[in-house]
Amino acid sequence: MFYSFYAPFQGADLRRPVITCLVAIGLLLLSPRSIAENQAQDMALAQANGSSLTLASAIRRTLKENPSLKLFKYRRLALDGQQQVQGLTPGYELGVEVENFAGTGDFNAVGAAELNVSLSSVLEMGDKRAARLGVVNSRGLVVDAERKLASLNLLAEVTRRYIDVLGAQERVRLAEEAGQLAQQALLEVEKRFHAGAAPGAEVKRARAAVGTARLGASAEQQQLEHAKLALAMMWKETEPSFARVDGDLFNFSVDIEFNRLLAKVKQNPAFTVLAGEERLKQAELRLARTRAKADIKWSVGLKQNLELDDTAITAGFSLPLFAPERNYGAEASAQAARDQVLARQEAAVLKLHSQLYLAYSNRQQAIFTANSLKDTIIPMLKQALDETQTAYQSGRYPYLDYLTARQELLFARRALIDAGVAALSYGADIEQLIAEPLSASRDPALMNTFQGLTQ
Repeated sequence: MFYSFYAPFQGADLRRPVITCLVAIGLLLLSPRSIAENQAQDMALAQANGSSLTLASAIRRTLKENPSLKLFKYRRLALDGQQQVQGLTPGYELGVEVENFAGTGDFNAVGAAELNVSLSSVLEMGDKRAARLGVVNSRGLVVDAERKLASLNLLAEVTRRYIDVLGAQERVRLAEEAGQLAQQALLEVEKRFHAGAAPGAEVKRARAAVGTARLGASAEQQQLEHAKLALAMMWKETEPSFARVDGDLFNFSVDIEFNRLLAKVKQNPAFTVLAGEERLKQAELRLARTRAKADIKWSVGLKQNLELDDTAITAGFSLPLFAPERNYGAEASAQAARDQVLARQEAAVLKLHSQLYLAYSNRQQAIFTANSLKDTIIPMLKQALDETQTAYQSGRYPYLDYLTARQELLFARRALIDAGVAALSYGADIEQLIAEPLSASRDPALMNTFQGLTQ
């Protein structure tokens, strides 16, 4: 069974074909060991099935081999370092100062010098340390959300390339059938030519049609090889190790009414990223407000007069003036950044509503087109071709009618493939927008995994 998969939200083209998000999400939390074990099983199964590739196998290989997710590992390590730095309390400073030495008169010797030794630091006010840690932790949540979304984007790219191969396979089969029909037509024309019932020009046209069909089959085969290579490159394989992919272009999930789909739009993972950004901006605003409370710099030390051989204790503090007024700009900037995220959330809701309606209506039209072609139009065209061929053999129809009937059938078969791809693509767009598979008949364990990722 060939399903559709959740594609990336931001800037997504609603016509991009994708496959099932549920399989991808279930694999997203697999440990490296499980991925390696499943990959070995998939490779053994592919060899047993004649080098066929499943979507699950393609996803596992990509998760294991594709380097694009490594970026988030390094971003997380960088945040761990920032957390250590921002969690530190203010450091201490040791100061040494010598006065009244190497001068003139009474101060021309070291004996009249004064030695000051001090220890100083800063006393943070307003709980700045907790505010700094809050910013780092919020950035960590954003990174985690972005990693999930990036993983979905990567898996969506795998499914797009997977469906490209699947569609190319169908077009190769159609091109081969077109060649067979053209060859059959050539035999019929040659029979009539040898019987003296058809001119030589019809034979030449029929032979040219055979040549054209062969060229078309060659072009479609080349497109298939290119699509297979593009898919294999997702796991850094420069030569595809599979001969074909498994799937069904015409297995559509049941339809769900628009209002039910619209109610699920806020489950879209893109909102997780926006919610994380909102928390980050709120933490940055809190940090900006803590900076309005001035820190107190203090120092304590000893002062020794070498000439008198006396020692005294010194202490002092300093406090910046007008700190709240000087911080107004930073607070206003942080406030505007947070409000901007809130506005983006509102805009995202409107955009998703529009995209959902477009995907929903186009999917219905694509399914209607595919079903009409498969159940009504193509059977009638097949029957018409058979009748036209019989009539041509008896001399009642000209060769042009025979050629037209054949081409109409081939065009309808090509339109059926395109409609199947479009229906799956729009179904995948809906799953992308609601962050949930259209069909509820799934493995409960995988459904729980999906729900855990979208919460």
